[in-house]
Amino acid sequence: MLSKKTKYGLKALTYLASMDSKEPVQIAEIAKHENISQKFLESILLTLRRNGFLGSKKGKGGGYYLIKSPDEIQMTTVMRVLEGPIAMVPCVSLNFYEKCEDCPNQDQCSVNKLMLKVRDANLEVYRNNTLADLIP
Repeated sequence: MLSKKTKYGLKALTYLASMDSKEPVQIAEIAKHENISQKFLESILLTLRRNGFLGSKKGKGGGYYLIKSPDEIQMTTVMRVLEGPIAMVPCVSLNFYEKCEDCPNQDQCSVNKLMLKVRDANLEVYRNNTLADLIP
């Protein structure tokens, strides 16, 4: 299940990407438009800023803005930053692999086989979509 952090992060990024002007947008405006707690959104936007998606400006006329074009922001990167590993179990993760302690033979594990398919299907969707694809 998608976490609220990721859901709200995607909504905030999409809102910023849909703006005609690339001027900074205040957190309060994004929070109100997307119906997100301002305090929670603040934390999400900081994460996105620290990971190179957003820039920020302080003071009057300040706020957050995209520092890349929406078509340059891959969903794989956004999902990994906000949600963590794309794989549902660590034994199929590309970037965060760990052997499952309860599994004596990964090659014969039915869960592993299914989760590989789920991971690959998710990656296919994320790799073929950018932030630009989410703009209404």
